[in-house]
Amino acid sequence: MAEPGAVDAYEAARLAFDLGRRVRELREQRGWNQTQLAHEAGMTQSAVARAGGTIPTLPVLVRLARALDAELDVKLTPKPAAAQRSVYLNPKASPTERQRRPR
Repeated sequence: MAEPGAVDAYEAARLAFDLGRRVRELREQRGWNQTQLAHEAGMTQSAVARAGGTIPTLPVLVRLARALDAELDVKLTPKPAAAQRSVYLNPKASPTERQRRPR
């Protein structure tokens, strides 16, 4: 993905898809259609439909979670240091030479 912002756009689309899929799964487990979920969440059916195709705002997620009797868990978790940069370690080097060097 060479285009600037393409990775961010792809991640946003993936997140929206995953959220929409999970809301649909929980709704269908209750045997509800979008209109019934909308009624329980105090929203319109079109707002529920939009939430399934875009990244909903936190207030919308809170309303949907409450209506579905689900826990909403939003995280910002730092990536492990190893995932942030790769390092090279020469196992044959002496202890003083055996320093982690970025590749």
